[in-house]
Amino acid sequence: MKKITVLFLAMFACAYAYSQVTAPAASPFTKIEQTVGLTDVTVEYSRPSMKGRTIFGDLVPYGRPWRTGANTRTKITFSNDVTVHGKELKKGSYGLLTIPNQNQWEIIFYTDAEGGGAPRELDESKVAARFSVTPVVTTMAKETFTIEIGNLTNSGASFFIFWDKLMVPFNFTVPTDTQVMASIERAMGGPTAGDYYTAAMYYYDEGKDIAKAKEWIDKAMAGNENPPFWQLRNKSLIYARAGDKQGAIAAARQSLEAAKRAGNDDYVKMNQDSLKEWGAN
Repeated sequence: MKKITVLFLAMFACAYAYSQVTAPAASPFTKIEQTVGLTDVTVEYSRPSMKGRTIFGDLVPYGRPWRTGANTRTKITFSNDVTVHGKELKKGSYGLLTIPNQNQWEIIFYTDAEGGGAPRELDESKVAARFSVTPVVTTMAKETFTIEIGNLTNSGASFFIFWDKLMVPFNFTVPTDTQVMASIERAMGGPTAGDYYTAAMYYYDEGKDIAKAKEWIDKAMAGNENPPFWQLRNKSLIYARAGDKQGAIAAARQSLEAAKRAGNDDYVKMNQDSLKEWGAN
């Protein structure tokens, strides 16, 4: 009898193991990765949906810390030191905690990024940055909780938190200029043509010393009898900003002919438009 009982239990356990149901998570996990300038930014969070519920002031109470998502704390990781809403943060991972209110939200970057939810009481020694932002009421409801990174520039971007009819934005900046300038200084000890070209384009894009950009673009292209049309195009733009219209026209004409040979209609049109703008005959 004992053997039969043991056998029955073993069969039941086996049947149970093979009959487990797999179903989608109620709040799916997501991970977004974005490079801003030279800084990698990662956001890991779970995404609850409204499902007909009242969100802020009910499901998410006002005045209490929230994990800013579902399941575990939303985690944001920066590969370099950054500045968020004027507050300096060291590179690393942070829990994104928020305290929603009707007219203002508190945003908290918490050094303890792990955990199943927001702590009941904040440990102030773990608060790396804390600031208030004003939520924006939108015209359309966002069914599923969403975090986005937008408004990208070389020097920063914005986080956007969306749910229901609210958008909560806040900005951050990254140390791109410091990093690029340091790399330029290192490279100029023995630069290649590629180094000169990259440095020239960075100075052009960021509105720095255009005379220096012009010097570097010339060095980048010196000795190259057949530079590609896109480099010639950028040379013309640098020359134009530096006030050398004739040099800009000459470079644009070269770029135009090279683009025609390459069959690139976009660059053909851009060069034709520039030549017209600069009064080329």
